[in-house]
Amino acid sequence: MIWLTWRQFRGSAALMGAVLTAVGLMLVLTGPGLADEYAAGIADCAVNGRCDRFYSAFFGRHDLAFLSVTLVVLLLPALVGLFWGAPLITRELESGTHLLVWNQSVTRTRWLAVKLALIGLVVMAATCLLGLAVTWWSGPLDRSADDGWALMSPLVFDARGIVPMAYAAFGFVLGIVVGLLARRTLAAMALTLLIFTGVQLAVPLLVRPHLQPPIRASVELTAANVDGFSREADGLGLHLRNQVPTDTGAWVLSSRLADPAGRVMAEDETISLSGDLALACTPSGPPPEAGRADPMAACFAELNRLGYRQAVTYHPTSAFWPFQWIETGIYALFTAGLAWLSFWLIRRRAS
Repeated sequence: MIWLTWRQFRGSAALMGAVLTAVGLMLVLTGPGLADEYAAGIADCAVNGRCDRFYSAFFGRHDLAFLSVTLVVLLLPALVGLFWGAPLITRELESGTHLLVWNQSVTRTRWLAVKLALIGLVVMAATCLLGLAVTWWSGPLDRSADDGWALMSPLVFDARGIVPMAYAAFGFVLGIVVGLLARRTLAAMALTLLIFTGVQLAVPLLVRPHLQPPIRASVELTAANVDGFSREADGLGLHLRNQVPTDTGAWVLSSRLADPAGRVMAEDETISLSGDLALACTPSGPPPEAGRADPMAACFAELNRLGYRQAVTYHPTSAFWPFQWIETGIYALFTAGLAWLSFWLIRRRAS
């Protein structure tokens, strides 16, 4: 059975190996240079105190590579479910070869067990190595990512650490179960993609925010958490980033402006400031050069003196590995349940 499984699987395995080798070489060749560029930039910007500009410029130079490797890791578990899991049983059922294979000395239970073990281990090993390699390579970019691409944000988190391994194992076994139920390859592939995508959307939205209690904080206003100001008819509009200045990799669940009394203000509510300060908060000229005083400093100083704050609820970057292990455990339970169901179905319903 091991030899037969390898003969059937070796073409797909070779294709995956080629893709992962190409991605791995790119990561190994560019990773050290990326880390050196980041370290040099941090050393320079620490002198003039304008590291926010370095972060933006550094991420902008490498955002295409960042998004590309993130997308590869995000798509791989879904592709495993579609092209390896869903056709595994349906291919035998549609061609009729199951009538021969499952009536020999090898039982259908053993046949499935070998397929699950051999292919599943390869899938898990490949996606785990890829996830860890991308986590290592993207470290400098994760620490300087733009608003919305923080390390703990759902899309980036799903492509880092060890959870891609759990997603791939779940997608593979899900495809097998759906194939046993649908009994048609195209239908099984479509249903696998639909269910897998639904689970991948539901877990970050409904489950992950509650894995640990979030942190609620009141943070001073700076250029790091304020996206900009706008002049309104009844005052000054302030637009916040979904970012915590002291923890740029955090997953921000809520970021709102709080007034001096601590009341969370409505999104369209404005601030009343004197004419000079309103002009300081909305400068019309270009940003100051490195080493020169920022005219916005007076604006932020006055807003903080008056008591305006960012009321933020977030999961910190320190929760990254606890969340990784907890979510991997959740998907392991899903996968174990689906594996048990696949053995029950192949004994009772597949014929």
